[in-house]
Amino acid sequence: MIPPADISPDFRIEAPNFDSGVATFRYSLEGLGFAETLSFQPGFDRGAPALPVFRRLLDLTALVLGTSYYKLRAPLTIDATALALTESERAFGIDVYENGLGEFYARNKLQRFGRLTLNVGPGGMAASAPALPHRILLPIGGGKDSLVSVALLESAGAEFTPFAVNPRGPIVTSIQRIDRGSIGVLRRLDPEMIMLGTQPGYYNGHVPSTAINSMIAALCCILYGFDRIVLSNERSASEGNTDWDGREVNHQYSKSIDFEDHIARILSDATFGSLGYFSLLRPYSEAKIARLFARSTKFDDVFSSCNRNFKYDGHNGPLWCGECPKCHFVFLIMAPEMTKDRLIGIFGKNLLANPANEHSFRELTGLAGQKPWECVGEILEAAACLWELTNRPEWADEPIVAALKPDLLAQYGEPALSAALNELMTDSADHRVPADLAQRVVHAS
Repeated sequence: MIPPADISPDFRIEAPNFDSGVATFRYSLEGLGFAETLSFQPGFDRGAPALPVFRRLLDLTALVLGTSYYKLRAPLTIDATALALTESERAFGIDVYENGLGEFYARNKLQRFGRLTLNVGPGGMAASAPALPHRILLPIGGGKDSLVSVALLESAGAEFTPFAVNPRGPIVTSIQRIDRGSIGVLRRLDPEMIMLGTQPGYYNGHVPSTAINSMIAALCCILYGFDRIVLSNERSASEGNTDWDGREVNHQYSKSIDFEDHIARILSDATFGSLGYFSLLRPYSEAKIARLFARSTKFDDVFSSCNRNFKYDGHNGPLWCGECPKCHFVFLIMAPEMTKDRLIGIFGKNLLANPANEHSFRELTGLAGQKPWECVGEILEAAACLWELTNRPEWADEPIVAALKPDLLAQYGEPALSAALNELMTDSADHRVPADLAQRVVHAS
């Protein structure tokens, strides 16, 4: 039996260690000990791990990676006194453990917002800014977004290196198709934690994976020499899913502009202004990204945004399950931008032709339930894209399109849907892309 909220087991984060290319992170919870490792590929600067800045980032990484172990019992108090953190870094930790785990709390009916205590050790160690080369580290997720970033950076003439944590499936095939050197990190979660997450008496659920991978990327920047981490998060990632415990909860919180602002400040302060962090695609809607992706067929047979079938590489199984909300959303936003044959060729089937998918498309477009717990775009964005298909002869008679058309019209009205379509192709000014790069990317896009 899981204890009630007022019975708080102990969760402790130990001091991390780095030795011979392997970082080890240790955690304890109610007498149980856990160890997680990150293995870095050869080629890093052997003197970098001795830098105080690296040690500071290692402590921050230990804090963020701890969410995977903390969620087993979700205690009210986190003992991180073994980590040397400033007050602003402690506040960052609260943000990660509250908002970053918001979906986890909502789906497990836990009240933690404003109730967590995070105790840390004294921070502010003396250090100096590391000399980092002017190069971009670009996380690759195997989906359409990071591959659009690849195309934009190549067109803008920017130097970048693909990066991935535990590269597999479409990440590997996409990086192979990019055809340039890459950096990969092997992350090994404690197997007992994974096992306990399936047992009675323990919680399980979503963790802020973008925050986790971003901290691992920051370590790589010091080890291998990069001064910018460039994400591929779009503006719709800032839209939440539902309200819980008096706060909006967002499945994609660690992809949101609010979190981007927060972690960018933390990484800049921790490295004395040497390390930048921003999303290249923040000005764009998902629909605009789909348009940019559709300009090239280079990655059609290797990319996938489907989390269910992520383990496949295009040779051992299908890249798209065709059943999850993520598949449905990507199919929907690409339908106005591609020929029908090309899109069906990518997915292996016509997802708008199957009446069994109707409820999922209703959720995506705001006609039923709530926005799915997935990395999907804005409700009005999905509604506008489906409305656009009602005006396309090749799509208008598909079962899903025909079934939703009257309800879209009744709920939103044609003027609002048409206005939303126009707005989707208008770039937002709310982003952190440096002016010089932004100008080159706008020209490329």
